[in-house]
Amino acid sequence: SVERYIGPDATIALDFSLARLTGVVDKLLIYPERMQKNLDRMGGLIHSQRVLLALTQAGVSREDAYRLVQRNAMKVWESDGALSLLDLLKQDEEVSAALSDAELEARFDLDYHFAQVDHIFARVFG
Repeated sequence: SVERYIGPDATIALDFSLARLTGVVDKLLIYPERMQKNLDRMGGLIHSQRVLLALTQAGVSREDAYRLVQRNAMKVWESDGALSLLDLLKQDEEVSAALSDAELEARFDLDYHFAQVDHIFARVFG
């Protein structure tokens, strides 16, 4: 019957996968400065979702919020990161009508994304 084969085969495959993953993680090189440079090259596009949500929470319809964010994000994308999404959003009258400069700047704070890192590591490794 199949049960005699699936258990050993599955655990052998799992062992292989975990051994390979361990090797990858052990030899992984991380360059924080390069990571930051790559993020900076994106002109703030990684924050577009938070801006979209802030606009909807400020009473802008989802469709209009999407249109506002996309319009500005595409300018940044087409400039290959030479433009800043935050600057474009601050200059956009429709966006400024819904969100203040301080509210926009808060959505571009990278610390938001790292707030739960210690908790996640504690759950995974603790």
